[in-house]
Amino acid sequence: MSRSVFRFDDPDRFVAGTVGQPGERTFFLQARSGQRMVSVALEKMQVSLLAEHLERLLEELVRSGVEVPVQIAADDLDLGPLDIPVEEEFRVGPIALGWDADSMRVVIEAQALTGNDEAPTEPLSDAEEGADAVVVRLPPAQARAFVLRAGRVVSAGRPPCPLCGEPLDPDGHICPRQNGKRH
Repeated sequence: MSRSVFRFDDPDRFVAGTVGQPGERTFFLQARSGQRMVSVALEKMQVSLLAEHLERLLEELVRSGVEVPVQIAADDLDLGPLDIPVEEEFRVGPIALGWDADSMRVVIEAQALTGNDEAPTEPLSDAEEGADAVVVRLPPAQARAFVLRAGRVVSAGRPPCPLCGEPLDPDGHICPRQNGKRH
């Protein structure tokens, strides 16, 4: 099948965000350049892992001599809500990270989740067939800002139970550390 690839080089905005109440949130990656925008749904764990691996990539770049900001000024941190309308283009499956040394850009590719019978598309390739994808190329400062926001988005959910670490609902939860009693 012919794939759709949504490319954003130095987007105006690339963020992780949510729609819904804690415990029922849907997580999104959203990229926007001018009037062109795409939103893709993914799991909370995917947002967390993307931020973690992106942080590691930025640390490795610093060790190799690339100028990467360690901190982002509060004014440069995008804490606004997702742009509307939030229309899911696809649900994310594999995510790939890379570094383009020629343009000094971090490259993030989020591919669509496909059925089990379809072969995965080679990450960061120009293949004409395969899973739809969003490819975003970011300067290191914008990548650092993404990591900081993603951390806030992930941690803004339900607070953890102090005994077992599972998320607490507003009315508590059945805690395995309390032998199944409501906590």
